[in-house]
Amino acid sequence: MARYTGPVCRQCRREGTKLYLKGERCYTDKCSVGKRAYAPGQHGQGQTRKKVSEYGVQLREKQKARRVYGILETQFRSYFDKADRQKGITGENLLVLLERRLDNVVYRLGFAASRTQARQLVTHRHFTVNGKRVDIPSYLIKPGDVIAVHESSKESPLIKEITESLAHKTVAPWLERPTQEVMNGTVLRYPTREEIDTPVQEHLIVELYSR
Repeated sequence: MARYTGPVCRQCRREGTKLYLKGERCYTDKCSVGKRAYAPGQHGQGQTRKKVSEYGVQLREKQKARRVYGILETQFRSYFDKADRQKGITGENLLVLLERRLDNVVYRLGFAASRTQARQLVTHRHFTVNGKRVDIPSYLIKPGDVIAVHESSKESPLIKEITESLAHKTVAPWLERPTQEVMNGTVLRYPTREEIDTPVQEHLIVELYSR
């Protein structure tokens, strides 16, 4: 499947906000958004901003959500359609579905520095769900699922490096990670909107797709 492989910092600069796509680097002075707070490209710096239309604002919000979770347009629309069929608020349903992706859960548990790294680790079969290896980043977890590092992966230098840094990483409140030494975590429940820190105004995405 096609995916963006260019400099991810350009995506943050395009949206004008930190999307935390590079893990720890985003929290340092090396972050490109802080150093170059203007859109990428030859017309980015010094460009006079035109008034953005209502459609443009909605589109940017959708693009921002896609980039945060690393999803292509077709798949993102599929998530929206599924959220729209569910009971409740469509925008919140959409964010909960995105948070339930396995690569996102691995990231939220602190087992990866970024969602991009989490996606790579899942694809390379480093993780199991309820004891079975899963290599599909879009796999949707549910309450009670146990995500763990596969036994054969625990000796990997990268996994060992991640384990050593777990003590400094917080876990989302809807997840549970027993101890630093045990590389597993449990899904306690689905997240609430207040617990999702993704910088997105989901109602604008709903308005965009409702046109």
